[in-house]
Amino acid sequence: MNSIEEQANLFGVLADPTRLKLLRLLSQQREPNALCVNALAYQLGITQSAVSQHLRVLKSAGLVKGERRGYRIHYFLNEEALVQVQQQISVALPVGEKKIDGKGAGEAG
Repeated sequence: MNSIEEQANLFGVLADPTRLKLLRLLSQQREPNALCVNALAYQLGITQSAVSQHLRVLKSAGLVKGERRGYRIHYFLNEEALVQVQQQISVALPVGEKKIDGKGAGEAG
């Protein structure tokens, strides 16, 4: 994921407050204790269909995995993907670089 378009797509996925809340809830779980849509909907105070739609976006971005357990699918974070996201954010928005467009960070254009 090196192109600006791919990075913008990722940031678009992360820009939704409900998706960030879902990621935060799932980050508090470990794979054996993954949560199903019902539990996520209850904890967030939104409908199951809304949770399902947000999970679909997060899954398509590779940030969330699901595992069928009986009649339900339980969701947990794809930690490897999140590490890659953190690296991509560092690449897209480098902190502490001295020059931007050939000028020092403190120089006026």
